[in-house]
Amino acid sequence: MPRRATHTAPNDEKTTERPIRVEKTHVWQQVKTFFSDPRTRTISGIVLLTIALILLLACVSFFFTGTDDQSLLQMSFAERKAHRVEIRNWIGLPGAAVSEFLLNGAFGWMAFGLIGMLVIYGLRLLHVGHISPLRVLLCGTFGVLWGAVLLGFVQLMVSLGTFCWGGAFGQWFATWLNSYIQPTGMIIVLAVTLVIFLIIAEKNFIPNMKHFGLWLAGLFKRKPKTGEHTESTLSDEKQEVILPDEPQDDEQPVDIEIQIDDLDKNSAEAPADDDIQLTIEPAQEEEMHDSAPAEDTPAENGDETQIDITDTKPVELADKAEDLLAKLGPYDPRKDLEYYKFPSLDLLKVYDNETGTIINKDEQNANAKRIVETLRNFGIEIDSIKATIGPTVTLYEIVPKAGIKISKIQSLENDIMMSLAATGIRMIAPMPGKGTVGIEVPNEKPQTVSMHSVIASKRFQEEHKMRLPIAIGRTITNEVFMFDLAKTPHLLVAGATGQGKSVAINAILTSLLYKKHPAELKLVLVDPKMVEFSPYKELYRHYLAAMPDVEEQDIIITDCEKVINTLNSLVIEMEN
Repeated sequence: MPRRATHTAPNDEKTTERPIRVEKTHVWQQVKTFFSDPRTRTISGIVLLTIALILLLACVSFFFTGTDDQSLLQMSFAERKAHRVEIRNWIGLPGAAVSEFLLNGAFGWMAFGLIGMLVIYGLRLLHVGHISPLRVLLCGTFGVLWGAVLLGFVQLMVSLGTFCWGGAFGQWFATWLNSYIQPTGMIIVLAVTLVIFLIIAEKNFIPNMKHFGLWLAGLFKRKPKTGEHTESTLSDEKQEVILPDEPQDDEQPVDIEIQIDDLDKNSAEAPADDDIQLTIEPAQEEEMHDSAPAEDTPAENGDETQIDITDTKPVELADKAEDLLAKLGPYDPRKDLEYYKFPSLDLLKVYDNETGTIINKDEQNANAKRIVETLRNFGIEIDSIKATIGPTVTLYEIVPKAGIKISKIQSLENDIMMSLAATGIRMIAPMPGKGTVGIEVPNEKPQTVSMHSVIASKRFQEEHKMRLPIAIGRTITNEVFMFDLAKTPHLLVAGATGQGKSVAINAILTSLLYKKHPAELKLVLVDPKMVEFSPYKELYRHYLAAMPDVEEQDIIITDCEKVINTLNSLVIEMEN
């Protein structure tokens, strides 16, 4: 017989027996554990790479032996088996059949793209590379299909060869589409489709195109001719300054490249209209030595050399940090992911009457009457009683008459709870900052405090002073209760089963997701029970932080042994 645990009630009057539950591992969890095992991943990666190598050899061999094997592949299955020795493909009959299907019957040259996808998946299983499997699938599929159609269209235009460049699929689709929109339309459709895909697949495609356009436009700008002033920039580009070092015949200048290093590299941009000039006119009779002073000096033969120095504009210094901050404003980290959209409030469930408190006057009056009667039965008179109704509890504030000890009222907590027939009350004696005694009594029908009511509240939405604002619920006065997690370095959420620990943790995470941008917040989630945080796996692209070589399915740490490296890295981040 199974063992049974005995649970003794607090009043020692009633004993109940509860069987001990033995939790069984779900089948799906066993399958998941099997495929996440390192040995399974290694074997799977080796198998995929082997298949890719076999397909590669078969397809390469097709271009050398495909013509000879063509007649044998047209035979029936039984005849092919009988003549399989005559197959010349490097991988034999299977290689000839598969290569014929992939190259001639499917995608032509783009079949090598499928082989490349297998190689990437195999290497990823062996922990080589960090490309997302979904990204490889989507980009690879589009590349194979789009490339097959492009090759089919090109071959249709040039009409070369008997081998289908884009396979049967590319040839058929290109022929069908070309019959409707003609070659001009085909080119437009292919180009637009490629651009749309690149915009979706590569987030930096549009900025890169802008930089490319600026670079292309710069190629057609008119370059300054010799003798013109060279514009100054705050980069480290070399600028050409004409220095007539020695007397030249026919006034031919000597070009000297000078690296301008004295400019402030932290400047935002250079003054576009200022020219950095150094114009020195040498004397017509004598050479000007580098060591000559900048004033009139007599030469060796008694003649004087006149040096004319052209005044230039002073170099403008860069703005100070305070000026740049006033001009440009503080750094906005959200521009690192400017297209990110915060979650909508529509994702949160909306309850009836969630913004206000439901008041049951009959219940409140009855409770107040019972409290007054209970206190009078023990010789305690009060001057007044006031009720503050909250979503789940009601606070009764009583003002005892002069001469009543507070300790005497506190000793009656159990008697008041029995008279109210409540599951539990809380006595606050005295109320902080008030001359009253508070008694919190649970409402008969507690109201649900929804996450929507606190997240959508004006106070939470307009809060900008807290670094990590957390909306945890509503107070007894129906105000949204918030605190700054940044000022709470140590937080312990404890309580019995069913007291709301998971609700509190989810409220903390939800508040952060609705208030902080992914560029401002990263989360490390540890869930040994594998129950609480599993819904947050979808955040791995933006919010979740992980050690290198961590797979997507392991982004939430469930193995306590793997927490050590993560915590050590977090310590390094804090020290930095």
